[in-house]
Amino acid sequence: MEILDILLSANFWAASIRIATPLIFGVLGALICERAGVLNLGIEGIFTAGAMAGWMAVWLGAGLWGGVAVAALAGAFFGMIHAILTVPLGLSQHVSGIGVTLLATSMSYFTYRTALPNVSSPPRITPFQPLDIPFLSDMPFLGTALFSQTALTMLALFLVGATAWVLYRTPLGLAIRAVGDNPSSVEAQGLSVYGLRIGAIVVGSSIMALGGAFLTMSAFDAFFFGMINGRGWVCIALTVFASWRPGKALIGALLFGAFDAFQVRLQTEVGSFLPSQVYLMMPYLLSIAALIVVARKADYPKAMLTPWFKGQR
Repeated sequence: MEILDILLSANFWAASIRIATPLIFGVLGALICERAGVLNLGIEGIFTAGAMAGWMAVWLGAGLWGGVAVAALAGAFFGMIHAILTVPLGLSQHVSGIGVTLLATSMSYFTYRTALPNVSSPPRITPFQPLDIPFLSDMPFLGTALFSQTALTMLALFLVGATAWVLYRTPLGLAIRAVGDNPSSVEAQGLSVYGLRIGAIVVGSSIMALGGAFLTMSAFDAFFFGMINGRGWVCIALTVFASWRPGKALIGALLFGAFDAFQVRLQTEVGSFLPSQVYLMMPYLLSIAALIVVARKADYPKAMLTPWFKGQR
């Protein structure tokens, strides 16, 4: 009965959505990159860069939305590096992505230490506050679970719909999906394969960086080392779980958020019956199980991981 009470609690689902928010940004960014045929393993580092750049901008006086813009630009910068290496140069997408993760993470930590060499604890900022939407925030259950989140969570949910609309209802989305499946057919239509892929990687990477910005500007109020804690790699798995569809990406992120919120509450209820590490493993084990079930039927972009060069047939 206690477990059922947890699952039916508005506070539980509010926590689940909050935990899922950075994953929503990350999965959408990875999905856009991979729909265009390019795997972006730089997401972990881009998360870190977005977290540090956004927080630093706010700390220096840019304002919260200014920090969001700076985080997106940081993500776009590292996305452009990955795009140049993998699209026109045709280098390994795996190696380039891991290199971007190492570069972005190292640059973020170096910048932090250079800017604050004598600080033992990170300076605090005033983060985004939960919204108080008239009428909606007062609704039973949904008011607490959904309409009392911060503005960045609302932005993440909006981007799910916007991404789905662009990919499946616009000529640009059709071109992006086509370039991830059959780039030669896109070239035959007179469109730029390089331009579409580079644009998708840059836009996708800027959205990824907002996941890191959420952590420092909404979930917490400071930047500290190791705060990303593997969320980028989780997003790569969730993209496969979602079969590269925005709606299923939202469901996957919410499921992981629910698993994580549930293990915290279960640990409180059960106490020391099991080692704490068992509870921490639960969201990842359940995600792996879900991924195994779904991934076997995943309809992945046919040209993903395959370099393409102009004039190639």
